Amino acid sequence: MSATGLLTPTYWRDLESCELLCESVDRYVDSFTRHYLIVADQELPLFRKFNSARRVALPASQFLPPWLKSLPGFIQRNRRRYWWSFRSKPVSGWLIQQLLKIGAAATLPEQRYCILDSDVVLFRPFDLAALAAPNRTPLFSISHAIAADAPLHARWVSAGHRLLGLGGPTFPADDHIGHVIVWDQQAVRAMIARIEQIGGREWAEALCCERDVSEYLLYGYFVKGSPDHLAQHDITSKQLCVSYWDAAKLDARAIAGLLDSADGHVAFSAASFSQTPIDVIRAALGKCPAMQKVG
Repeated sequence: MSATGLLTPTYWRDLESCELLCESVDRYVDSFTRHYLIVADQELPLFRKFNSARRVALPASQFLPPWLKSLPGFIQRNRRRYWWSFRSKPVSGWLIQQLLKIGAAATLPEQRYCILDSDVVLFRPFDLAALAAPNRTPLFSISHAIAADAPLHARWVSAGHRLLGLGGPTFPADDHIGHVIVWDQQAVRAMIARIEQIGGREWAEALCCERDVSEYLLYGYFVKGSPDHLAQHDITSKQLCVSYWDAAKLDARAIAGLLDSADGHVAFSAASFSQTPIDVIRAALGKCPAMQKVG
């Protein structure tokens, strides 16, 4: 079996949720080499406490081009930090996290990466052995799920097609966005080469100029557009994470209701913008039958 790593770009506002994620990874996840936390260079001291034999916090500068610089922390919009360069308009930390996932998956030593955002928490055993080579990489895909009038997703679909030189997209388009997503390093590297071939510039610059990008859609459309790489993937609509995407804050009872429907799921995620308190998530998971059965 080849090596599989865990990948989590994160930042200081998600420190508490990242702590819960790390605790759950240590309790439930097997058959991985290392869990990489990737954070802004100046935030490394906050995250080094999570370092262990199988976890390390790494500086974002290791995976970003040198021409992309972070603006001072007090320069924010909607609680987001920004990076600037002479090659594009300023880009938000949201896009930077996408660049970090791609850059890290292309350069770190493992052949496969399971990407866990810091608002994910595991609540059941999760063995990554089945995700490693020579097994094919699972490609999460929901067919015809993105409508042409979807306010954000339709723009991401169109940007992905431009970056990859796929021509105009057909709607409704396939959706590859989710939690607990697995990427193959060879496919990531080939995707980067394709973006640079089409755009005639560095892949990171191409994404910064597009701005409205989804890394998961980009990977999914690249793989589906490449017969060689598609042959190394298994398309699946199976969700591994119970995901809550709404803005309303959850309480313990609401979380318990979501977890009651868990069927084969190994993780839970409440979007950070819902501002659901971490102690509420921790308490709810501690009481949920799924965790108690694992014991």
